Amino acid sequence: MTMSAPAPKAPASSRRGLYLSLILGAAVLGAIALDTTVVRVGSESDVRQQAFSPDAYGAEAFPRIRDVVIERAVPATDLAAAIGADQEAAVAEYGTPASTGAIMMTTVTGVAGEPRAGVYPLTVDGLPEDLTVRVQTGPAINGTDLRDAPGDIAFGEFKNQIEYQDAGSGINRAMAAEVLAPIDTANLTGKQVTVTGAFRLINPRNWMITPVAMEVQ
Repeated sequence: MTMSAPAPKAPASSRRGLYLSLILGAAVLGAIALDTTVVRVGSESDVRQQAFSPDAYGAEAFPRIRDVVIERAVPATDLAAAIGADQEAAVAEYGTPASTGAIMMTTVTGVAGEPRAGVYPLTVDGLPEDLTVRVQTGPAINGTDLRDAPGDIAFGEFKNQIEYQDAGSGINRAMAAEVLAPIDTANLTGKQVTVTGAFRLINPRNWMITPVAMEVQ
């Protein structure tokens, strides 16, 4: 009778290599587990929470800006007289320097005329006849006058120009939600309104006011 030969055993070196591979694999998996952080959606570690939010920024910044503008606002008749007498002196006394025209802050009472794209002209007693005063009421609020009014919101606080611009838009939306939303801005013609706000002094005979406070009588 022929006896079958026993199966050959794997060389000891091969078995050692297999064991080493298993040990190394377990070590790598352990290191990955130690280096992995579980992030809960909505937590502070969530990347989405770290992205710049213009609306969150605007909601936080607007109350301070509103208070600054109200505190520094000059009656329109006084401001118009100061600008007419010496524009540079008026800017130095009442304005906030900016790269494209100083930001001036004023309060004015007048009768609203016919709007154009949400912008109302105001007829104001005591102002020069060649001075046009307008107030923007939305729905779109344009410009960065509110962002630039305090003079301390700098480009360097933001990642890039897009964030800097978006910050201004966020502030405008926060203003619209607080100031304009409670008002029937579609039907102001013929009504007396009192506006406190800011405008960019580019053309001294044409003021486009972005409000921070508004009353309708």
